Amino acid sequence: MDLSAFLSDVLLGYFLVFARLGSALLFMPGFSDAAVPVRQRLLFGLVMTAALYPATGVGPVAEDRPAALMLLFGAEITIGLWIGLVGRVLLSALQFAGYQIGLMSGLANALAPNVGAFEGATSLAAMLLVGATALIFITDLHHLIIESLLMSYQVFVPGTFMLSDLTDQFARAVQVSLRLGLSLAAPFYIAGLVLNVGMGLANRMMATLQVFFIAQPLLIGSALALLVLAIPTMMRGFLEPFAEWLQTYGF
Repeated sequence: MDLSAFLSDVLLGYFLVFARLGSALLFMPGFSDAAVPVRQRLLFGLVMTAALYPATGVGPVAEDRPAALMLLFGAEITIGLWIGLVGRVLLSALQFAGYQIGLMSGLANALAPNVGAFEGATSLAAMLLVGATALIFITDLHHLIIESLLMSYQVFVPGTFMLSDLTDQFARAVQVSLRLGLSLAAPFYIAGLVLNVGMGLANRMMATLQVFFIAQPLLIGSALALLVLAIPTMMRGFLEPFAEWLQTYGF
């Protein structure tokens, strides 16, 4: 056996695995935050690929045709990007909920620095995103992320994928994310509606009442008090569907 040819095939198989895992880590919540330097993320991807490569079932790739190699790597990159993007779409439910809570509580103009890939986040949305990212590691959910990346080789055979199934699942992920964001912000819709209706009735009975100056502190204070009570349930409401998706890759 030609040792140099064998090592070349092994190295090609390694980079084929890295194409999927590295693409997934580009968008996967917890691993793709801009606060982590690019070199550290690249190093982590290379080390994780080396650790998981023997368990993926992808052996040495004895292929020297450029067109076939392009198809192989294109399929692996597509699958990896799909995994990472679906995870990012699920995380965007918290961003959407944060925007809605800020809108109902009068804090929509309280902007915060960008968190991850989300631009122009409000302070409440940024808080929810940072809290969810921290809980991913606190609850050891990042172990499940790595395990699901390894499991993806049982779901998606290397080098092949069905584009129609991927697009259908991505559309369902957007639907689930929107429904999840609305459900997380639902208590604040109700509280904001009740308070605004109450202030409207008060203004009808007392036309000289300065409703805005009275209602705004009440609106902000009640929203923050409700947020303190609702945050544990909101975080659980995101982490549980996210963990279920990691175990099945389906909705």
